[in-house]
Amino acid sequence: MKLSLGALQYYWPRQTIFDFYQAIAASPVDIVYLGETVCSRRHELRLSDWIDIADLMRDSGKEAVLSTQVLLESGIEVSAMHKVTGNPDYLIEANDMGAVQRLSAAQRPFVGGLHLNIYNQPALTWLASLGATRWVAPLEMKHQDLSALIQDGPKDLQTEVFAYGRMPLAFSARCFTARQRNLPKDDCQFACIDHPDGLMLKTRESEDFLVLNGIQTQSARVHNLIDELPRMQRMGVAVARISPQAQHTHEILALFDAVRRGTLAPHDARTQLQPLVPDQSCNGYWHGQPGLDLVETQTLATA
Repeated sequence: MKLSLGALQYYWPRQTIFDFYQAIAASPVDIVYLGETVCSRRHELRLSDWIDIADLMRDSGKEAVLSTQVLLESGIEVSAMHKVTGNPDYLIEANDMGAVQRLSAAQRPFVGGLHLNIYNQPALTWLASLGATRWVAPLEMKHQDLSALIQDGPKDLQTEVFAYGRMPLAFSARCFTARQRNLPKDDCQFACIDHPDGLMLKTRESEDFLVLNGIQTQSARVHNLIDELPRMQRMGVAVARISPQAQHTHEILALFDAVRRGTLAPHDARTQLQPLVPDQSCNGYWHGQPGLDLVETQTLATA
């Protein structure tokens, strides 16, 4: 099983991003997704900068993948997607069907992103027929259903699972981070950059509820499947994805690497990981339960 680092969801200062990926170049991760997937107004890095980072990853022995934006609302954003999908040097993660169409028409292989929402075998077979060589399973899919899809789906199509990070739940035409400051979306003053792990939204009872990240809404709790890596390997999952966070990403990758290599027991890894998690862990969707639940695996229950 390989480990991947998903595309950066948050808006960080330019030098912070370069420093972050310089450290990632020395990490045990195998695949690195790069690019702006949330909001086109985020301008600290241009496409040429992301390609420079992709070159660094490739020179470090890693597979670099360029990711497209999820929600396209203007001609400028469509044009930016065309530039990404037109890059001949790197594999592309298509995060909307427009990008899929572009890559399929060019007869180029691609990764079917998380937000394509593929839930059944006919859809998965169709995606593979368009040129997908890897796909990312939806967050809400329980492991029993995913196992059946892997067994019955296209044999040459790799499966990737979102294994760690705040869950990206929805995208909107509105920017909630700007709205929180009473700013219009077109004059947001780049408020996202003040929240390197997103802006926590609490209930009236002061419980963590959701995280606002510009036009993206994330879970407050952190989806954490580190103790499920052995099950994923038995199922035939090819890649486990870790989503970047402002602190401790390198240490988190090291723990996942130790579990996949069998040098650290899954239940010990979850214990060691918890102090590095910015909120409570959850794994309910994986077990067919509400997403915010934390379900103990059989190995944990018998440890």
